[in-house]
Amino acid sequence: MAVRDLFVTRSIADLVKDTGTEGEQLKKTIGPVALTALGVGAIIGTGIFVVIGQGAGLAGPGVILAFVLAGVTCAFSALSYAELAAAVPVSGSAYTFSYATLGELVAFIIGWDLILEYGVSVAAVAVGWGGNINEFLQAAFGVALPDAISKSPSDGGVVNIPAVVVVLGITVLLTIGTRESARINAVMVGVKIVILLFFIVVAFTAFNGSHFEPFAPKGIPGIAAAASTIFFAYIGFDAVTTASEETKRPARDLPIAIIGSLLISTLLYVLVSFTAVGIASTKQLSGSDAPLSTALREGAGIPWAGAVLSLGALIAITSVVLVIMYGQTRIFFAMCRDGLLPRRLAKVSPRFGTPARITIGFGIQVGS
Repeated sequence: MAVRDLFVTRSIADLVKDTGTEGEQLKKTIGPVALTALGVGAIIGTGIFVVIGQGAGLAGPGVILAFVLAGVTCAFSALSYAELAAAVPVSGSAYTFSYATLGELVAFIIGWDLILEYGVSVAAVAVGWGGNINEFLQAAFGVALPDAISKSPSDGGVVNIPAVVVVLGITVLLTIGTRESARINAVMVGVKIVILLFFIVVAFTAFNGSHFEPFAPKGIPGIAAAASTIFFAYIGFDAVTTASEETKRPARDLPIAIIGSLLISTLLYVLVSFTAVGIASTKQLSGSDAPLSTALREGAGIPWAGAVLSLGALIAITSVVLVIMYGQTRIFFAMCRDGLLPRRLAKVSPRFGTPARITIGFGIQVGS
């Protein structure tokens, strides 16, 4: 193979043509609402339940502007993804975009980067799910699972059964069908938005404007530092582009979903941070591992709020696992269909219309 062959690109027409290959066709079952829910599901994870405290420690009440700054910065990347996704309506996200523009070698590297990134993310988030189920059980019912079956060996446990259960459960759901997965994700997204709106409404009943003085104790550098930390709470909208091939009208729906999910998430982030600062001091927020629960408990005087926020965090983690696992399987599927990995794996189940082999394989690997 000549060196120049490593940088051969594939035309958009060629990539789209491959989506019609017999036995390798994904069903177009996702509309703009479900697609937007995928984006919100990936973006609004446990970050909002934790990162606001970290941001408040760096920027004080100016954490509100830090959320805006991070959202605006992320918007530029989102616009690029929206444009590329509309132009290349094929599964694979950045991997496929790279194949169409930079060549095979770069696409291969980026494809594996994404697969590893998503795999590590799913594993880490699933482990966090085990910890959050215990927090919810303790806050709501005063009970908890033994450490031996709820923590990983690195944290003093034997096996994190809740993490294994959630990964295998999501694997079954993704195998059964994309439409079903998108619907359940939409329900979970709706629930966690309701919980965040609950926080916002309750917080306004105990709002104290004096908490905003001084607004930016560390000036612009503090706000910028907080924005760089908060930025990670926005990561996930790119997972929407992995659904390009299964979108009913990709040229219209993908840009709507990418930009829409980012706008919805930014609005919620800003409102939550504004009301959190309004009912709790930045010292209280930054000194807590669960700042929103602390704000409601100490600021609004609602001790049972911890259970509600723990439920929100649990649902948020579940939807993140679903969307990230979905994206990982679609990138691997695209690489197999392109021949950069064994093409025999790029088979779509005639019964479910999903890449069942790949989905089950990743589910077992991550779950173990």
